Amino acid sequence: MIYLDTHVVVWLYSGLTDKLSDLAKSLINNHEIYISPIVRLELQYLYEIKRIKDNPDLIISYLSNQIGRKICNKNFYTIISVALTITWTRDPFDRIITANSLIDNNILLT
Repeated sequence: MIYLDTHVVVWLYSGLTDKLSDLAKSLINNHEIYISPIVRLELQYLYEIKRIKDNPDLIISYLSNQIGRKICNKNFYTIISVALTITWTRDPFDRIITANSLIDNNILLT
């Protein structure tokens, strides 16, 4: 099971697979793909500030059909509890996305 960071989601949606390493491509092709629900919120933020042109539901639906991506349903309280221990960034999106993958020692592709 691997989790995708927001930028990886955007790259996959945009067909920018050349931005991914061979290892990243292999992980995507050989594992169950998940995204944290906070990725949807970050995509909305990027859409609102016009950094991406399509809304998050369109992006997520497309990836669900193309690569079988799933939205994680881990307990949000647990995710936030782990996020509180992450100190290498002040970005709340990064903290929550990272915490989501850390709970079960899953891979985060970023």
